[in-house]
Amino acid sequence: MEIKEFIVVEGKDDTTAIKRAVHADTIETNGSAISEEVLRRIQHAQVKRGVIVFTDPDYPGRRIRAIIEERVPDVKHAFLPKKKTIAKNGKSLGIEHAKDEDIRYALSNVYTPRVASEDVQIITLDDLIVAQLLSHPNAKVRRERLGELLNIGSTNGKQLHKRLQMFQITLEQFGEAIAQINQEEQNA
Repeated sequence: MEIKEFIVVEGKDDTTAIKRAVHADTIETNGSAISEEVLRRIQHAQVKRGVIVFTDPDYPGRRIRAIIEERVPDVKHAFLPKKKTIAKNGKSLGIEHAKDEDIRYALSNVYTPRVASEDVQIITLDDLIVAQLLSHPNAKVRRERLGELLNIGSTNGKQLHKRLQMFQITLEQFGEAIAQINQEEQNA
């Protein structure tokens, strides 16, 4: 599998995992304190070939994603759920621990954020509450599963609403994912 865009990762081990799974060029942020030089490289890469941000599903990874998105708004995003990035010893998580097929899956299901168009029905905060994604004892678990099903990553409640809009998840896609979560909970 060949990826045209540059893939932004956090470090050398992530680059090794990406190159093991696909043919691609990477840009390493070297942690969550992204330098001005790295941000300029990402901007230049976006102009030349495009960029896919593929960071770890943890707080530093989300922080890096937010910094890049603020500076380079049209970047694409690839996500993996936490459970697919946990090290064999269970003590750390990161893209570097993911299986090759999971990396390929994430990179073949990237999202490009867009300004919401008028023909897309907005998912409201009330929809999130009714779907038990906010203000509910199981909200965190349900949000994580929703992030997996929709390929938008794991988020807190505030970020979930933003991501659903940013990636223009339709009410139908949202409803299907919630129905699947409800079915899985009934069968558990």
